[in-house]
This record gives sequence, structure tokens and C-alpha cells, in this order.
Amino acid sequence: MTARGRLAALYTALVLAAGIILTCLTYFLMRRNLGRRLSLNLIGTSTVPDQASTAERQLWQLAGQLEAAAYSEFLTQALISLAVVTGLAAALGWLVAGRVLRPIRAISATAQRLSAENLSERVPVTSPADELATLAHTINGMLDRIQTGLADRDRALESQRMFTANAAHELRTPLTTMRTAIDVTLDDQPGTPELLAMTGDISAAVDQSKRILDGLLTLARSQAGPIRQHDVDLADLVSGILAGAAGETTARDLAVRRDLWPARITGELVLLERMVGNLIDNAVRYNHAGGCIEVTTGVTGGLPFACIANTGPPITPSTAEALLEPFVRGEGVRTGLGLGLSIVRGIVAAHHGTISIVARPTGGLAVTLRFPACDKINSMKR
Repeated sequence: MTARGRLAALYTALVLAAGIILTCLTYFLMRRNLGRRLSLNLIGTSTVPDQASTAERQLWQLAGQLEAAAYSEFLTQALISLAVVTGLAAALGWLVAGRVLRPIRAISATAQRLSAENLSERVPVTSPADELATLAHTINGMLDRIQTGLADRDRALESQRMFTANAAHELRTPLTTMRTAIDVTLDDQPGTPELLAMTGDISAAVDQSKRILDGLLTLARSQAGPIRQHDVDLADLVSGILAGAAGETTARDLAVRRDLWPARITGELVLLERMVGNLIDNAVRYNHAGGCIEVTTGVTGGLPFACIANTGPPITPSTAEALLEPFVRGEGVRTGLGLGLSIVRGIVAAHHGTISIVARPTGGLAVTLRFPACDKINSMKR
């Protein structure tokens, strides 16, 4: 039987059971009350059949016949009424069950129309806030989560395909350089200078391949899962990396302005060093002679932050945002791997932080990193 048939049968059985109980209870009360009333009406007659007169016996017989006829007539009419009521209950139960199950049929029909390519349709929600409306809301919420998950999966797969293609292209470039150097050099009988030049080209290509692989490994490590926790002060980290880059900033005549307040966070020291090192390296490499680098650390709104800004060539806002993707370089830039800022973004995400990159109106970039609050925050300026 279908659910509608079972519900209709249940309604009919309940009405039939209630009718039988009501009939039996009425029959019992009727026998009790009718017999008592007849006894009161015949109280003046003799109650002993041998001593009663003929008229009295006839009167008792007539009372008994009337009582039996009343019982029989009541049972006949009650059974007819019970049959009619049961039939009406079955019909009404079938109609009511169909109306109750109509939202479920709508849910089933909607679910049958859904597919992996079409998840936009939603289950209609009934107006009363009953259990069926709650079920419809639950299914719609589940469909929203599935649709969002599939969209995120598609974006992740597309991003992985692009990343793999770009990585293959970047790795193919140094391999092509090595192959070309070997073929050109060995085409004739090379002398020592040609072999040394080939060796230099191959060494440079190997170094480039190593930098690419190191960047890819760091990016993968930042996305691998839980990281080792250490108490790290971004101000100390920035100070040490700026000290290591002092020679290059002096050679390029770059002014370094620092405003370093304590900004303690919890994270993995090696990854955080690579993060800050990439930002400082970008600020130095993509700057112009006589430019400036501004570095600020501290706590604002209870959140530790670090901001590294540099002068340089003008960059459009759309290009600045795209620099966070792997293997993306600025317009007109031919050096670098295009992994620096994507590695920074991966490390920041691994530490549950946020990154914002802004193209400065006068040229260059301003990159701001914010991290969750740490309970160990000093208030002394460095």
C-alpha cells in the first residue's frame, strides 16, 4: 500500500473502533436505564410469577417484548449508522491523506528533477510553519550547501589545472634553456670558452628550477594542514630580515622607514620568515633607485598586523589583486617566478590571517597582513 492508502486505512480503523466502542457503551447504558424504568412503571404488580394474575403476567411479557424490540432496533440502526460513518471516514481519510502528503509529493518531484548540472531549483515551502515546512527548509539548506560545495570544488579544480599548467610552463623554460645550450654548444667542436659558457647557462637554469621547486614546496607546505606553533614577534622578524637585506637596499639607494611595535602571533617560524622575506624581497626588487620602503608592525583592533609598502612603477588595482595568484607577474615584469605573493597568501591562510594588497596612487604596492590576536602583547615600542 502507498502511504496515502495506509493513512486512509488508519483513519478508517480509528473511526470504526471509536464507533464500536460508542455503540457498545450506548447499548450497555440503554439496557441498564430501560430495564430500570420498566421496573418502576410496573412496581404495583406482583413480582412473583406464580402469584401474579393473568393480566399482570401479560403485562410483564409485553414489557419484555418491548425491551427486546428496542434493543434489536437500536443494534440495527447502530450498525447501519456505523457502516455509513465508516464509509465516509474512508473517503474523507483518503482526501485528507492526499492533502497532507501533497507537500511530500512536491518535495519528491523536485528532488527527481535535480541533478549535478541543475541544483538551482528549491523545494516549495508550505505556508503553515509545521513539520513539513521544516523539512522543506532543511532540504533547501542541504541543496544550498551542496551547490556551494560543488561550486567551490569546480573553482578549486580549475585553480589546480591552471596552477599545474603554469608550473609545467615555468619548469619547462629552464629545461628548454639547458637543452638549447647543450645542443648549440655541442653542434660543433666546442672549445673551453664555449663549454664554460654552456656550463654557466645550465647552472643558471638549474638555479631557476631549484627556486621554482622550492617555491612550490613552500606553497604546498603552507597548505598541508596543521602547523607547528611558536610564539613569534613580527617586529623581531621584520627587523632581522631588514638587517639581512641592508646591503641590497644600500646598493639600490632605497630609504627604509620602519615603525615597529610588538605584534606577537602564534605560528611556524620558518614559514613566517619566508612570508616576510618574500614581501621584503618584492619591495626591494620591484622598486626604483632612490625609492622608499615603509614597514610597520603593531596591534590594531586587538589584531596583530604587519604592513610593507614600497614605491615603484604604477600598478592598476586589478593587476595588484591578481598578483596573489601563482605565476602572475606585474605588467612589464620579466624577472621573478611569480610565486612570491602567492606563497605569502598561502602562509597567511595557514595561520588563519588575512592579506590585503593595494596599488598605491604614486606607484608601488602596500601589502597588509592581519592575524588572530595573541594573549601575549607588549606595549613598548621597538
